[in-house]
Amino acid sequence: MNARAAHLSEVYPTLPFQPVTGEGVYLEDAQQRRVLDFYGGHAVAGLGYGHPRLTEALLTQGRQLLFQSNAVTMRIRDEAADKLAAFAPDGLDRVFFVNSGAEANENALRLALQTTGRRKIVAIEHGFHGRTAAAGAVTWGARDRWYGFPNTPMDVTFVPRNDTTALTAAIDKETAGVIIEPVQGVAGAFDFSKPFMTAARAACDVSGALLILDEVQTGIGRLGTPFGADYFDVSPDLITTAKSLGGGFPCGAVLMRDELTKDLGPGALGTTFGGGPLACALIVAVLDTIEEDGLLTQVTEVSALIRQTCICGPITSVQGAGFLLGLKTAPRAATVRDALLERNILAGTSGDPHILRLLPALILQPSHVETLAQALEELTDESFQ
Repeated sequence: MNARAAHLSEVYPTLPFQPVTGEGVYLEDAQQRRVLDFYGGHAVAGLGYGHPRLTEALLTQGRQLLFQSNAVTMRIRDEAADKLAAFAPDGLDRVFFVNSGAEANENALRLALQTTGRRKIVAIEHGFHGRTAAAGAVTWGARDRWYGFPNTPMDVTFVPRNDTTALTAAIDKETAGVIIEPVQGVAGAFDFSKPFMTAARAACDVSGALLILDEVQTGIGRLGTPFGADYFDVSPDLITTAKSLGGGFPCGAVLMRDELTKDLGPGALGTTFGGGPLACALIVAVLDTIEEDGLLTQVTEVSALIRQTCICGPITSVQGAGFLLGLKTAPRAATVRDALLERNILAGTSGDPHILRLLPALILQPSHVETLAQALEELTDESFQ
């Protein structure tokens, strides 16, 4: 163990770059090495680094009130909930603020089980929903690789991706909920077919199950629409979101239909830090910036440019949507990632060893795509030896 990590549990593989500051879509280390960031800290830095509106919101709220719990009402919390509900698909009128995507999924799954009185959740193969008890239980492969709990808190049935027949057969009168990432992030930006998503909604309607869209990565404009539900034109019963919701500040939320809250009285849900004033101030700033700066249109246009120009060098195809893209690589994706980092471009890998994952900030410009395309074009077979 090196001196830097003498007391840190090294459970994450790390890259040979240590950023100390950031501006826009660039990171910089102590030696002034400037790296173009196409990964956004696992889709968290939705507005990039040092955004003036986010910085001002953080400083202003921090000076006024750093923290207070949900034991008191707060105007900024109400404002954040109002803006998030307005940004969300029609019908998702209730918001419960939490701290992370896993916590959002944990609460959404519990609500589905509690509301229906059933004990089965249907999930999709290769999906990732978090590392807590319920979220980990619906994460593909978790039981074999890292799930540390002796039992799952509910029964789980996994169905193959885009298999509408298997999906419809699995969703029955014992099913409390169905959880789907509209585009699977960790799996390599795998985007589902619209018929598959539509079939999930129809089967839930027939069985009385609740449709949960895990939009921890796909939400908050990443697909060029407010949420993946908008991208696929599907109406879920619950949406979970986090990642870029706070532009880099830890926060998450469960959005739900009003009727699901009719039996939720005081104490039915709880969190200490969820809905804190700093998080809420940043949520407001993020949503205002996306709408006022026209970033949804920008994401759609720049994403199309990536598809048009970046199938070159080691890249053979592109999958995903918006700014959740998977570039399929001929060599292993990790070698392409490393070669790009040598050229001062940061990208990510995924559960698919041949998918290079891009999760850039929504402020990405065409000139940044040109830089990536040029770097990919320059990569030859010798780059990976």
